[in-house]
Amino acid sequence: MDTLFTNVRILDGSGTAPYTGEVLVRGNRIARVARSARTISPAGAAVIDGAGATLMPGMVEAHTHFSWNNAASLADIQKMPLEEHVLWCARVARSYLDHGWTSCVGAAPAKPRLDVVVRDAIDSGLIPGPRYLAASQEITVPGGLGDETLPHLPFPEFSFSVNCNGPEHMRAICRMFLKYGVDSIKLNLSGDNLVPHASAKTHWMTDAEVAVAVEETRMRGKRVSVHARSAESVKQALRHGCEVIYHASYTDSEALDMLEAQKDRIFVAPGLSVIFKLLEEQPVQARALGYEEELAAAIESLKAMHRRGVRVLPGGDYGFSWAPHGTNATDLQYFVRHLGMTPMEAIVSATRLGGQIMRRGHELGEVREGHLADLLLVDGDPLADLALLLDRKRLLAIMKDGRFHKAPEVAEQRTLRPAAYAGVAA
Repeated sequence: MDTLFTNVRILDGSGTAPYTGEVLVRGNRIARVARSARTISPAGAAVIDGAGATLMPGMVEAHTHFSWNNAASLADIQKMPLEEHVLWCARVARSYLDHGWTSCVGAAPAKPRLDVVVRDAIDSGLIPGPRYLAASQEITVPGGLGDETLPHLPFPEFSFSVNCNGPEHMRAICRMFLKYGVDSIKLNLSGDNLVPHASAKTHWMTDAEVAVAVEETRMRGKRVSVHARSAESVKQALRHGCEVIYHASYTDSEALDMLEAQKDRIFVAPGLSVIFKLLEEQPVQARALGYEEELAAAIESLKAMHRRGVRVLPGGDYGFSWAPHGTNATDLQYFVRHLGMTPMEAIVSATRLGGQIMRRGHELGEVREGHLADLLLVDGDPLADLALLLDRKRLLAIMKDGRFHKAPEVAEQRTLRPAAYAGVAA
């Protein structure tokens, strides 16, 4: 059945000012968009009178870890048994859709096939969840971020990431994950302040190893994403054609010039929440680990990227105990408060740019005729208060692919009421 949203304030994701209008959904596509009320014929459609609520595109999370289990460490995430981990991922996938994230870009699972299995279960209708691009496990080097093996327990199953030693070993690892059906290969090019002796300023992988990963991935039409906090790792990613850069906390003038030169090809998802939340909840420990310094550097780097037109998207490494799943829309507030974005630019980063990072910018991320019907009906004006997008109760309706994940409670919802079309049920 067709669905007609009428009497809504349309925030279309393009960056243009909102307007009052109507949207007709037919099948899984947006068939009509009108800039005034009572314009589209409701014949045969279920009519939703939004009573002035905001209709906007579903949001896109660019740095998603379904398998992060809200634990306090990488080791605690990895220790979850496989069977429980699959169930956890299914639960979290649904939670993202519950919070208005209708598409997500996987940034690495804790076990080899978790992302692929969850993506396929969503696509087949077995479980509810966002459109999803599945990633490989993180690929690292011994001693780098994600290497959780111990000298007396050197078993790969105990490692959060897959350890790589040399270009040909990298080739074998990438081929294994590509065989599994991942959409992207994830490389840990730099360290992280959580890792002893491998801080965020380090640079761990060789050019030869990165080149092989990109070669194998491109051969199959896939892409490479990277954990890159240091300036050198950011530049390495850009030299080799990696497409998605996570963090990019430290930059220099050369790195910023390279980012700007490739701004139409690459995406940056900084993951600010982990640093902000650590500093808020564990300030002494976080400062000792160097996160206060990194946060200052990251803010300056990302402000410069934004000024230069680099695409910066929300995606904050959510799924740790101090930054749990479901709080992802906090990123949009960080973008406005700290990176110099306007509320509109923050919304665009989660919608139109999100469609682009999903590789579906031609049909995803905007309220536009012909686009896929991934839509949110929001009680209030997100441009006036981005915190609305954190409140599930303010998400009156959530539609993915033309179907309601959360249908509007027309009879009970204060902001919704049946449309006054003669002979048409609302």
